[in-house]
Amino acid sequence: MAPVVAHFLESYDWRTAYLAMAIIICVATIPLALALIRTRPSDMGLYPDGDSAAPNEEQTSFLAGIDRQGLTLRQSSKTVAIYLIGISFFVSGFSNTGALHAPVPFLEDIGFPTATAALALGTLGLGSALGKVFFGWLCDRISPKRACAIGLTMQLGGILVLLTIRADSSLALIWAYALLLGFGLGSWLPSMSTLVSKTFGLAHYGSVFGIIAFLESAGTSIGPLFAGLVFDATGTYYHAFVTFALLYAVAIPAILLVKKPALPTRES
Repeated sequence: MAPVVAHFLESYDWRTAYLAMAIIICVATIPLALALIRTRPSDMGLYPDGDSAAPNEEQTSFLAGIDRQGLTLRQSSKTVAIYLIGISFFVSGFSNTGALHAPVPFLEDIGFPTATAALALGTLGLGSALGKVFFGWLCDRISPKRACAIGLTMQLGGILVLLTIRADSSLALIWAYALLLGFGLGSWLPSMSTLVSKTFGLAHYGSVFGIIAFLESAGTSIGPLFAGLVFDATGTYYHAFVTFALLYAVAIPAILLVKKPALPTRES
């Protein structure tokens, strides 16, 4: 969508660009969602996890036992793990969203066309989509905290590349920044959900995940504002990008230090 919107911005104005996005959503996205998305396997005559038959009594009992295991939000708040996870996702959300939005005006300011900046943003989106699939697969094979750390390291690499871009830099540097940051960004959702479920259990997953997601969202809401304030004060985004890079020195160790607390059953 970013290159499409850039075309409308350059050829017309922002009102036309917003109108074009609204038409695309109404004509394409909503009908596709209604036609394709299903809430549960039974809507399509299927059983969960691709099974050919309904779970038997033993399987149902086993799954119910798993669902009853987990820490409440109050119990989770007394563990070090929830603070380490919360801090990591807050500062990484702060950094990656700032590094996602600020580069478009940054690239335009140093002389790159709007279309190039928009294409870089589109590349970020593509990288993020691919990253979600990859990191979902990876979280099934290694510990989610390590998968998350790999994603955070890729995000840091993207910002470090961004810090080297100048007016005479090659387009290859812009694509390297966009792909590294975008692919790394794809790690946050699969690693966050898997990390919360495996660390705190499933019994109260919704409330614990909600707190972590709130902290991550708070970081993402502040990051672009911070970048804008830094630009207004200094006339450059450079110091904001440096700050984002430094914050990964907090996010990566914090996530690697997470340890799973003991999980009492609901009856206990």
